[in-house]
Amino acid sequence: MSLFIYPRATEKAYGLSQKNVYVFNVPMGSSKRDIAAAVEEQYTVKVTNVATAVQSGKSVRFNRGKNKYPGTTTRKDTKKAYVTLAEGSSIKVFAEPEAAEEKK
Repeated sequence: MSLFIYPRATEKAYGLSQKNVYVFNVPMGSSKRDIAAAVEEQYTVKVTNVATAVQSGKSVRFNRGKNKYPGTTTRKDTKKAYVTLAEGSSIKVFAEPEAAEEKK
């Protein structure tokens, strides 16, 4: 089963990548085994641990028209996967292009 996963580009995710833990957005119905298999297949690395978290969607206000009572709704829930890689494995998610390093 091939999952569509993509890395999260946040400051926390960047900090965790220094400790060999990478954060991915994953589909809500995916299991830890599916996530580990997808990461190993897409990035050719060895996964040692997967932790998942479901982030509840934020509550958002909306207007139902003139002189109507305002209402609220929620955004979609999202699922995050914290993937720990084996020693020596890494994914170049936040790597800068080599051309930018040469200019400095």
